[in-house]
Amino acid sequence: MTDNLLEEQRENWGSRSGFVLAAVGSAVGLGNLWGFPYKVYANGGGAFLIPYVLAMGLIGIPLLILEFSLGHMTQRAAPNAFRAASRRTEPIGWWGTILSFIIITYYAVILAWCLSYLIACVEGIFSGGELPWAGKGVEGVTKAGEYFENTYLNVWAKKDIDGGTKSWALGALRMPIVWSLIAVWVLMYLCIFRGVKAVSKVVLLTVPLPWIMLLILTIRGLTLPGAGRGLAFYLEPNWSELLKPETWRWAFGQMFFSMSLAFGVMITYASFLHRKSDINNNATIIGLADMGTSFIAGVAIFATLGGMSYATQVAGQPIPVEKVVASGPGMSFVAFPYALAQLPYSAWFGAIFFIALLTLGIDSAFSITESVLASLIDKTGWNRNRTLIGLSLVGLGIGLVYCTRGGLSWLGSMDDFINSSWGGIALLGLLECVTLGWTYRIGRLREHANELSDWKIGRWWDFIIRYFAPIILTALFVWSLLEKASASGGFFHDEVGDLNWPVVVGLGFAILAPTLSVALSFIRSPGADTHSAYKPGQARLGRAAGAVGSLLALVAVGAIVYSFAGARQVPLTSDTAAATVAAKLVLIAVAVAAGTAVLATLIGGATVAKAEATRKRPSALARAAAGLGVMAIGASGGLAMPMMIVLHGAGSPAEPAASTAPAAPMPAASPEMSWVSYVMLTAMATLLIGGLLWCFHRAIKASGAAAPEQVAEDDEADR
Repeated sequence: MTDNLLEEQRENWGSRSGFVLAAVGSAVGLGNLWGFPYKVYANGGGAFLIPYVLAMGLIGIPLLILEFSLGHMTQRAAPNAFRAASRRTEPIGWWGTILSFIIITYYAVILAWCLSYLIACVEGIFSGGELPWAGKGVEGVTKAGEYFENTYLNVWAKKDIDGGTKSWALGALRMPIVWSLIAVWVLMYLCIFRGVKAVSKVVLLTVPLPWIMLLILTIRGLTLPGAGRGLAFYLEPNWSELLKPETWRWAFGQMFFSMSLAFGVMITYASFLHRKSDINNNATIIGLADMGTSFIAGVAIFATLGGMSYATQVAGQPIPVEKVVASGPGMSFVAFPYALAQLPYSAWFGAIFFIALLTLGIDSAFSITESVLASLIDKTGWNRNRTLIGLSLVGLGIGLVYCTRGGLSWLGSMDDFINSSWGGIALLGLLECVTLGWTYRIGRLREHANELSDWKIGRWWDFIIRYFAPIILTALFVWSLLEKASASGGFFHDEVGDLNWPVVVGLGFAILAPTLSVALSFIRSPGADTHSAYKPGQARLGRAAGAVGSLLALVAVGAIVYSFAGARQVPLTSDTAAATVAAKLVLIAVAVAAGTAVLATLIGGATVAKAEATRKRPSALARAAAGLGVMAIGASGGLAMPMMIVLHGAGSPAEPAASTAPAAPMPAASPEMSWVSYVMLTAMATLLIGGLLWCFHRAIKASGAAAPEQVAEDDEADR
């Protein structure tokens, strides 16, 4: 049967470079410029790069290939792409789309901050080169923080808080933020209203520009006296951190969110990719580019901070690097502006920095908006331009909440629910792997990816999607959920026991999203079922085995729930005798859950593999046994790790944040880099440059060969 989707005239990217740059622009965002460097510093320095590189290679790029394959094969945005894989999985696509829209409402506000700071820098250029937050030593750090929190955001003062005002009370709108927010939404509209061909032209400017700006900042930072002192803090390895599971946890989490996985963005972008386009090599290039941008951003930031530290020491008011890194609500709006103010021609370098931030962020912002827009149009057939205008106005209206005096608290709480490592996008990534791995014939996606790619992936990729990635992501999810549930005050109350309304509203959105996703999936959409993996009338295999496996999986899930309830009662930062005994009891229950889950996975996985090998349809119970079993194995690991930490008396630190001291502070760095730091720097440069050169070599080699004729996908694999 000829695939109707192949014959449909769907808009596509004008060139391969346009698609790659757009995808890189989506993956590379504001978090690369301050989130990654801070997490490296707080979790072992150069040693953190080891789990981060492994996370990118073992999960990041394989998951990106999965999303590209699904979007490219179905030629649909995320909701209809998931429906094409299995009619029951469409809500997962809508879930990601809804969360993406919530994200863009506050992401645009952060871009508005960048725009306002850029305007301040430009004004400084014309007024003699002085920045409004400029100051030396301790005074400069204080002025940078006060400018952001008091002058610009005008958050509630301490006397207001002491008087009973909650930090999340809305208060008046901050009009400088509102005007910048309007400008950001207008800019996003202009970037995408003409369609993806226009986007492919826009990214030719907006993606290379921040790299150029970042290169300027890097060169300037490396030429400053004392730059080596900052790089020592960034790259000096603390090898003992590798023995702590939380270091690996944050490395995998940083990779996952940095790559824009599970947002639906990459599925949507790939749906506009030409039918004869590479998938595997493009995904690898994008992953390496994202990792390289993060690493170079760290070099630029810490070299500059090292120069700043040296300058304040010479001036007699020394500010150590670690104090600036831990100051204020955000490195990019307190620490780095302060460091820039210490440089000659500070307003010029400030303008370069915030242009880089703005252009980095705008690509991610309009890619998220485009994925939401494409999902709505694919489902409803609405007019693109009118839908985009409506979407922009609604997003702008919701964003006004974050422009009030209490907006910073609302933004932080919403981001914590939507984009933290214990909910939202992480959960969607897990569900994406499980549903596509077990409800769909994963080998079909692999064959599609290999058909025209510059190089091929093997069956190891199936193993990653079906087993490795779900186990790791479930472990991260359960461990993070346990920490949040065990925290003092629980989910809904602040430090004094009062109800925290931003948290309550955030949880409400987190619950509403899957509910609304299920409702939206009932809307019919022509052509969405074309790629259904299994056709009616196919023989089913493994009902009896599937029933046994499902029963074992349910037993494992019950043991996990029981273990979680017990683990909540264990003080995660205590090594008392009572805590040790409780942790051992939890570990016994976890061992039972893990053993049962392994049996369920083996039975379900073997049944599914046998069915696919004989071209039969595996029973739903067999698929459920495999999927639930894999998640139960991961959940067992997520509960076992913190209990083992308790037994060893290490405790479980909280997630590092820009406003607090690092969770695992580095030892005092030497004035300059050691030979180990130089080795780490050389290894990362070799990996990134060598990897990109290899990808480009394969692309050139493939382009020189005769391209195979595109064959329409049919049901031959199911015959």
